[in-house]
Amino acid sequence: MGNIVEYVKMAIQNILANKGRSFLTMLGIIIGIASVIAIVSIGEGTKNQMNSEINDAGGGQIAINCSTDAMNQDVYMTPEDLDAIREIKGVEGVTGTDSVTGDTVTGKGEFQINLSMETQDGQLLNNYSMKRGSYFTEADVTEGRNVCVISDSDAKRLFGSDDVVGMDIDVQCLNLTKSFRIVGVTTHKENGTFVSYTYEGMPVSISIPYTAARDFLGDSTDDFYYIMVQADKKMDSKVISDKIIKVLEQKHQSAGEDYFQVQSFQDVMKVMNQMLGMVTAFISFVAGISLLVGGIGVMNIMLVSVTERTREIGIRKSLGAKTSSIMMQFLAESAILTVIGGIIGIILGIAGGFGICSVISSSQGMTLTPGISVSTILIATAFSCAVGIFFGIYPAKKAASLSPIEALRRN
Repeated sequence: MGNIVEYVKMAIQNILANKGRSFLTMLGIIIGIASVIAIVSIGEGTKNQMNSEINDAGGGQIAINCSTDAMNQDVYMTPEDLDAIREIKGVEGVTGTDSVTGDTVTGKGEFQINLSMETQDGQLLNNYSMKRGSYFTEADVTEGRNVCVISDSDAKRLFGSDDVVGMDIDVQCLNLTKSFRIVGVTTHKENGTFVSYTYEGMPVSISIPYTAARDFLGDSTDDFYYIMVQADKKMDSKVISDKIIKVLEQKHQSAGEDYFQVQSFQDVMKVMNQMLGMVTAFISFVAGISLLVGGIGVMNIMLVSVTERTREIGIRKSLGAKTSSIMMQFLAESAILTVIGGIIGIILGIAGGFGICSVISSSQGMTLTPGISVSTILIATAFSCAVGIFFGIYPAKKAASLSPIEALRRN
């Protein structure tokens, strides 16, 4: 232990004796470690932010659609199926997602209008907040009442104001004109990353009870090709989706036919996280190349140091210093150089991660926090030590193998 402490003291003395050269030697390591930590922390922070906001917007949602084979056999989901799905533990809501397009004329002009046919759970599935009035109810759906809900932005487009509860919208669709009474005005819940965009000529959208569209489409409104289910976010969506498929297969006597296909929001988030992880890993790999360059720089400087200190090595060996002692001295010096560079790189990488996230947050109007993990810091530290030892082996061996006589002759 005493010898190791002595080697460390000697290494630090030699580093301090050549401060400028030592700093330039560490620069590659500093840049490499700082770049990797900053990139990984920003990538993790972005992934965490996306997961949080996506989970708020659609966490726990499960999409179920009828396969081509099912439709060929005229098998569709029905209102009774939706009622059965609501009874499953962990299911908070379910709605169909069909729509039909028509036209409407107001004092603001003529607009194309999209009628989204839903159940009373549409508010939950669409993540709406009510700004005025209320969403249509189960009774509205059961009785097929001609009511609708509109967003505040679309209300302003149609009427110049979002104070429109109680007003009527006349919709012409499939050569039939029908009037819908507005019972509620919605607004999307705010989030930091994902925003809604509108463009000139974009269709206006309103939500109506699916039963209110029977005048347009007949009884086909009771056949659902595609439905959305809101499951408890705290529960495993896979377990709930398996229960839903089991219920549907029992009601349609189609076990083993693969008539119903499922995709959960968890699956989508998993794919997105994998893609983002691959991008972060690739960029980190590119940044990590500077570590290799830094390691080569360490080796070059250590070789120069061996040449400069040839006489010192000869004197030590002539006085009885072991080959292993000489080797350990130079290994300690290269390891300390890279460890110091690694520590500085870690500090700069963390500071850089916070700084870049702060700039992104202020410029984009969102909150982005770097995802700095202890494991990343430990791996970076271990890697910097490994670089120092690996690239210090050759100079250390060269110094240790010098003959004391030859070493003394060279100077």
